[in-house]
Amino acid sequence: MRYFFSTGEPSGELVAVTLAKELLRIDPDAQFEGIGAQRMRDANFSVPIDHTGWASMGPLAAIPRIPKLLTTMWSLAKRLAQSPPDLLVLVDFGAFNMRLAAQLREKYHYAGPILYVFPPGAWLDRPKQAKLVAELTTPCPGYLHQANFYARLGLPVLFHGHPLSGSYELRAERATPPADAGVVALLPGSRRAEIRAHLPRLLGAVRRLRMNRPKLHAIVGAANEQARRDIEVAIARSGLQEMTIVDGGRAALEKADAAWVASGTAVLEASLLGVPSVSLYVLSRLLVRHARRVYSGRFIALPNLILEREVVKELLQDDATPQALAAEMESVLRSPSKTRQDMQELHGKLGKENSAAHIAAEAFRLAKGA
Repeated sequence: MRYFFSTGEPSGELVAVTLAKELLRIDPDAQFEGIGAQRMRDANFSVPIDHTGWASMGPLAAIPRIPKLLTTMWSLAKRLAQSPPDLLVLVDFGAFNMRLAAQLREKYHYAGPILYVFPPGAWLDRPKQAKLVAELTTPCPGYLHQANFYARLGLPVLFHGHPLSGSYELRAERATPPADAGVVALLPGSRRAEIRAHLPRLLGAVRRLRMNRPKLHAIVGAANEQARRDIEVAIARSGLQEMTIVDGGRAALEKADAAWVASGTAVLEASLLGVPSVSLYVLSRLLVRHARRVYSGRFIALPNLILEREVVKELLQDDATPQALAAEMESVLRSPSKTRQDMQELHGKLGKENSAAHIAAEAFRLAKGA
């Protein structure tokens, strides 16, 4: 059967590849296509639309991209209506995917199944939005909080946990690094705006941390080729030595004693791997005002949201100074096992170890029309 996955950024692409791998166990002749990038191509997806550069930091930054995204969405909706896959799987990226679902259902009267993994508004609890998601698609949230919200509204919902939960094993506990050394990962984000906002602060933090830890080594995770080029330029300007760039956040995390991570899926990945981390995020003041209008929660880092307490230190906006980032990292490196119990609890909160297999089984059932 044919499965079309619509993703808008690297984290969604990883979910698509993970689910496709599980689908192949059930449906060995499955064919995969979708919106993605190199990770999906490497997994034998046909990728007629590349999403590189689509993701933006908030609605204001997205404005210049809107005409292109709308044109792409209209064209894709027409194509899918004319040649429907057995299952359309939407992954996160609500600004695009919700419009795609609405266009298909309302303009083309598309009757095929649509599975929405990580539907929008996971922490906003918006009844109107949840009802629209359930009307257009089969919602499949990755977090119990959102699944319970749909259920309280009497809406149909599939919940088997986070599809990536089984992809990460808590690593063996590491010894505390020497007082003058250590290995720290830097994950500044995948978007160019995130790299511009976060990497100079992180490089400044490395410089400060090396005043006490002169043998400290730093590894930077590059989400894609564009990110690698931007990171190389920033490091060259900083003049810092003993800096390694690797492909992807996971490669950086696996070698690190601890990590600085731009808030997002990467923070969750770090915690699931058992890498103690410090989270940061910096937006423009305009975007901060918008964010405060739509969200008033205490936390933004996923481990903190899931466990409903601060298990990963969050340094946001003006608090994310090189001095503060270095000080928090020094504290983490002195006691790297301090949050290990929290990380074990996090694994339990994300559902079954074989969540991806259960979600793939639901996807196969929908594709068959069962």
